[in-house]
Amino acid sequence: MTPCPAVRTSETGLALSRIVAGMWRMGEWNMSPQQRLALIEGCVELGVTSFDHADIYGQYAVEELFGEALALRPALRERIQLVSKCGIQLVSPARPAHKIKQYDTSAAHIIASVDNSLKALRTDFLDLLLIHRPDPLMDFDEIAETFEGLRAAGKVKHFGVSNFSRHQFESLHRRLPLSTNQVEFSPLHTAPMYDETFDGLQDLGVAPMIWSPLAGGRLFRDDPATEALRGTIARIAADIEQPFGSVVLAWIMQLPSRPIPLTGSGRIEAIEEAVWATRIKLSRSQWFEILRAAQGHEVP
Repeated sequence: MTPCPAVRTSETGLALSRIVAGMWRMGEWNMSPQQRLALIEGCVELGVTSFDHADIYGQYAVEELFGEALALRPALRERIQLVSKCGIQLVSPARPAHKIKQYDTSAAHIIASVDNSLKALRTDFLDLLLIHRPDPLMDFDEIAETFEGLRAAGKVKHFGVSNFSRHQFESLHRRLPLSTNQVEFSPLHTAPMYDETFDGLQDLGVAPMIWSPLAGGRLFRDDPATEALRGTIARIAADIEQPFGSVVLAWIMQLPSRPIPLTGSGRIEAIEEAVWATRIKLSRSQWFEILRAAQGHEVP
């Protein structure tokens, strides 16, 4: 199988694999450290060298699980890109000082979160750090200054955001170049096509990362609400003799903003199917058939 290609997120951004392995469910996969390592190595063999994390995943446990596996083969660090996020505080036994779920994008919290992630992942630096959610109390100047300090300290190489609006992204991007905005997008959640998120990123030459591209598995469930959409995708998949999931990801990656989808599976077969999507190009008519089925009506 031809390895997954890489894509640079922006002119000044980093190169990520076209498919990124999302690790947020790793705590649910019940894998031994050796099995986790085998999954990481399997991804790398497929060319999926980028791994997406957040400090809060698995109640603050997933980064430690990944780091434990990486410690079994430290040389792998040179071949992979580690992405993490911070800015959400959960009420959790792992963080007894947290009394309420809240956002915190203060300098102190960002720096402490990065230090915690580096320790858990057993690495000296993050390739990419994202602010996880927009914070009503966020100070763009403070965040930019904090990011510059982390870069100067060698702790983080590139920076971005997640779930930011176009205006929020551009406000921070003017102060410090951002590499990406990680947002939710799928045939069941098309808002970024219409709320200027993708248009704004395309204009700036910044590729979005995409979480939940398969709608959290909803596209695979027998649900009357999605029957027409699933039927359309299945028919197109049969016509071009490609897997259902690959067609969905190809539909997403065909957008000119160059979206970079995240997987959410611990099965190497599912990741292979995602990589296969990088080879598929739908006809314009097929692409709009899926959009029509997703929206339930023709374009105006």
